Amino acid sequence: MITANELDEMSRIDIRTVDPNTLVDIRDVKINHELPKEERILDYIRQIKNPYCFKHGKIIVKVSFSDTEDTFEQKFESYLRSI
Repeated sequence: MITANELDEMSRIDIRTVDPNTLVDIRDVKINHELPKEERILDYIRQIKNPYCFKHGKIIVKVSFSDTEDTFEQKFESYLRSI
């Protein structure tokens, strides 16, 4: 089980300095939809190693969250309206 401190440390990975060879390619992660939600989450984290930083092919992906009550859908809709 991953601790809150470990997750916090994972979220601080700098994509400018991380070795891409240490990252998991998200295309290799397989989700077992038959597992209960909690077990799917744990299995995903086990496979991806760092849910905040991974790769898709040669592209490094960094995930972060803002401290807001707005949902992703609300933010995305706002973005689409602004362009």
